[in-house]
Amino acid sequence: MVKKTSVSFRQEKRVRASALFTTPLSDKERRELQRLADQPDSRIDYSDAPERRPRASDVQVGRFYRPIKSLVSLRVDAGVLHWFRGRGRTDQTYMNEVLRREMHDEVRDRD
Repeated sequence: MVKKTSVSFRQEKRVRASALFTTPLSDKERRELQRLADQPDSRIDYSDAPERRPRASDVQVGRFYRPIKSLVSLRVDAGVLHWFRGRGRTDQTYMNEVLRREMHDEVRDRD
C-alpha cells in the first residue's frame, strides 16, 4: 500500500543547525552590519518599540544563586523527622529553608 501524501502541506527542506549558525557572512552582509554599527545611536528609531518597565512580579531576586550544598549526617528526633517527611518529597528542602530562616533571624537580632 502506498503512503498518501498531503497535498495542502508541502514538506520543507531540513537545514542543519550547524549550517545556520556557523555559515560565514558574505561580504555584502558584513558591509551591511558595519554600516549599521557606524550609525550614531541618535539615528535609531524607537517609535515602534513599546516602553516597558519590569513589574515587581517579573523581578526574581536570587534566581541564579545556587548555594553550595554539603552532605551531612544529622540526628533528629523521630517525631521531627516524621513531621518534615509528612510534607512530601521536598522534606530536605523544607528543612534547609527552616534552618536558613532561623539563621537569618538570629543574624538580624544581633544587629
